[in-house]
Amino acid sequence: MHERCSVCHLRYEREPGYFLGAMYISYALALPVVAFIAGILWAVTGWWITKATVWAVLLFLPLATLFRFVLWLALGLVVYFAYAARRTRAAPAASA
Repeated sequence: MHERCSVCHLRYEREPGYFLGAMYISYALALPVVAFIAGILWAVTGWWITKATVWAVLLFLPLATLFRFVLWLALGLVVYFAYAARRTRAAPAASA
């Protein structure tokens, strides 16, 4: 596989900081939701906050992982397509 497009020079691989950005988004999305679920569990059950937090993570993590993965991929697609559309050197298609 070529490293770059021969026409627009777009890189075909992810940037080195790609997964670091995914971790930042993951943390920013998960923290408020886990805190909210833990607060509800703590108020309803009377458990210690540590136990409520652990259960909140266990309940929220499977769904959140899938959601964050899809969100980060969609953001990556938008950024890379916008970059390619702006930086392309390909001639526009002629009307027939």
